[in-house]
Amino acid sequence: MPKIKSHSGAKKRLRRTGSGKLAFKRRGRKHLLMQKNKRQKRLHRTVIAHPTDLKRLSALVPNL
Repeated sequence: MPKIKSHSGAKKRLRRTGSGKLAFKRRGRKHLLMQKNKRQKRLHRTVIAHPTDLKRLSALVPNL
C-alpha cells in the first residue's frame, strides 16, 4: 500500500491547535501595513476553521 500523502499547499497553510482544531492565517498581513486601516488589519488574524469544513480539511492533511 502506498503512503497517505498530505496536500502540500494545505500543509503550508493549516496547523493544529492545542485542542486539536485546525487554524490558518488569513491573507493581507504580510506587507503594505501602513496604508491599511486598523479594521482591515484586525480582520486578517489567525482563525479557527469552521466545523463544517473540518472533515474536508482533515482529509487534505491526514498526518497533521
